[in-house]
Amino acid sequence: MKAAIYARISTNNRQQSPQMQMREIRQFCKARGWKVTGEYIDEGISGAKDSRPELNRLMHDAHRRRFDAVAVWKFDRFARSVSHLLRALETFNALGISFVSLSESIDTSTPAGKMVFTVLGAVAELERSLIAERVRAGLRNAKAKGVHLGRPRVAVDATEIDRLRLAGASWRAVGRALGISHATALYCYKSICRARV
Repeated sequence: MKAAIYARISTNNRQQSPQMQMREIRQFCKARGWKVTGEYIDEGISGAKDSRPELNRLMHDAHRRRFDAVAVWKFDRFARSVSHLLRALETFNALGISFVSLSESIDTSTPAGKMVFTVLGAVAELERSLIAERVRAGLRNAKAKGVHLGRPRVAVDATEIDRLRLAGASWRAVGRALGISHATALYCYKSICRARV
């Protein structure tokens, strides 16, 4: 089985080194009989960032099926949040790639690890549903209070659009002259034409 190793440290100073993480992950892979085919190390990059050079390269290589498993030392070295972790795990699952976190003893190549992933996925789905329900409730409340939702309405002088178009102005020129987008000017013009018919 081919494995990829990912490690991250937050700072570039001499007090932190990714080698401790890498050594333990390499030993784990060796004990499992996995061949390490790629090592991805982000140094001096905050875990709060979704986009990290080596993590991006790892995800790119995952889509190219360059390995069968990804091993990390700890969840927080890999993902910035639970939702970020679950998105990555869902991607790996869809690609048939196992995920191992040494510190949390999670291994999705085992039945117990698959069960933990399923539970985490169910919790994430519940969280998404609760957030969606809160948003819908907030929108209903705003409507009940008479709050206008969506983009603010723009007052458009239809006769001015008509005059500018008859003078040969382009849609972009009409939009600039009226302080609206050319798409809005065109939409209003079509509305004028329909009203005249």
